[in-house]
Amino acid sequence: MVPYQSTLLIDDDKFTNFYNEKIVKKHNTFNSIRSVNSGADALAYLQKAMDGLVEKPEVIFLDINMPAMNGWEFIEEYSKLDKEFTSSIKIIMLTTSSNPNDQEKARASCFINGYINKPLSVTLLDEALNFEK
Repeated sequence: MVPYQSTLLIDDDKFTNFYNEKIVKKHNTFNSIRSVNSGADALAYLQKAMDGLVEKPEVIFLDINMPAMNGWEFIEEYSKLDKEFTSSIKIIMLTTSSNPNDQEKARASCFINGYINKPLSVTLLDEALNFEK
């Protein structure tokens, strides 16, 4: 598996981001890991990446249930970003949602490459990275 240079974790729970960062670091596929606590912060980070101010993430782990801007609202705004910039970014939903509609919606989205139920583990990470639509 080819290493990913930069990874972005998006979750409103700081402990969850801390835990996920530890799991992602245990996996030998990831180098740089950045976490943000909201969809809005993630969009701001991506704008900085488009401006060349921060490293562009190759993988984004996205929570669905967040206040202010949930994962689906993030995807809606993300879809408006420059396609040339976003085309190489892999998005994996990382959520506690057991709603089958969320899983179907994720499968139907051209922006989402995988769907994992929390808690994250190295095994789940392997499965998500090998997932192809």
